[in-house]
Amino acid sequence: MFNVMYDWFWWDRIWLPVNLTWADLEDKEGRVYAKASHLYVTVPYAFAFLLIRFLFESWIATPLAASAGIKQRIHLKADSNPILELYYTAQCRRPAQADIDGLSKKSSLSVRQVERWFRKRRSQDRPGVVKKFREASWRFIFYLLAFIGGIAALYDKEWFYDMQEVWTDFPKQSMLESQYWYYILEMSFYGSLLFSVAFDVKRKDFQEQIIHHLATLVLLSFSWCVNYIRIGTLVMLVHDASDVLLESAKLFNYAKWEKTCNTLFVLFAIVFLVTRLIIFPFWLIHCTWVYPVQRYPAFFGYYFFNVMLVVLLCLHIFWAYLILCMIRKFVFGTLTGDERSDNEEEEEEEEENESESSLTEDEGKGQHKLGNGLAFDEKEEQNGCLGCLSPPEHICQPKTESRSV
Repeated sequence: MFNVMYDWFWWDRIWLPVNLTWADLEDKEGRVYAKASHLYVTVPYAFAFLLIRFLFESWIATPLAASAGIKQRIHLKADSNPILELYYTAQCRRPAQADIDGLSKKSSLSVRQVERWFRKRRSQDRPGVVKKFREASWRFIFYLLAFIGGIAALYDKEWFYDMQEVWTDFPKQSMLESQYWYYILEMSFYGSLLFSVAFDVKRKDFQEQIIHHLATLVLLSFSWCVNYIRIGTLVMLVHDASDVLLESAKLFNYAKWEKTCNTLFVLFAIVFLVTRLIIFPFWLIHCTWVYPVQRYPAFFGYYFFNVMLVVLLCLHIFWAYLILCMIRKFVFGTLTGDERSDNEEEEEEEEENESESSLTEDEGKGQHKLGNGLAFDEKEEQNGCLGCLSPPEHICQPKTESRSV
């Protein structure tokens, strides 16, 4: 049964154009082709990325945050209470009023004390600005190096300037060493993002991020196996271009360099809209949709690859809408947060401030301030994904009387 499924999965007619077989993609005549077995190395490389990330965040990003004056807010810790803790972890972080009344009786605390306990407990789980700075630093370094590496690998290639050259001699296109490492490192990085998604800062578009990372890995894996490597490298480069600006804008935001952050955000928005909504659909998808059928009949792999590109395009449109909403609010001076932020977290922050302000006057005066950054920053940020194909994240928080992004 397993052999039957294996043979069916690797059936030539699914992956390759008509009259071509896997035998045509065996190394010969000085040509070297990508093989599915090469992708196994991305798993240990992904764990290697996690180790490098840990060392980078510990030894470089954390001291860098301190030197930039970024401090972590110390939240008031909720008192130990097994009854309330069990409810918080097993059932709900935000109990209804009826549940609060019941928990008040079980724990022998007043309703007000139970409410305050849940606010403090939620506050404990909220990611801090230092953690977000470390994550953004790591992604910025990778995207910057990946973009530079992509330019170095492609600037002298014909298909970088002429899209029709992507399909010249396809599929008998020998794999270059630069293409091998560009692919393997990008895929390993996105694999590491999937492995760390449970520990990274979560945002309202968490599901879209997961879809994005999975679509990226499937797209790259498929293009690798069927030797769509030329177009695959172009797709990665186009996505890396805006991610560098995004992560750098977040870094300056956390450091409270607002003018620099705003400038980088504007540049990011322009590059994102141009690369993701113009170059990606009208150059790259056009290249994969129109030119191949001029050389061979359409086959399953042709449709599958283009569908995955369209999935990414839909995610681009979704994130572009959020960016445009932020720009509109920025222009009219009404921006109060990231369109991707979680409203529930904003409500929790307000409730926490109200609760803690009732403890002491001094606490109340400083409650809306973080160690470095506003309360809005404490709620923002992701993962991220992504990457080569990662989505837009938190940008800049405006002051009360200025229009920052």
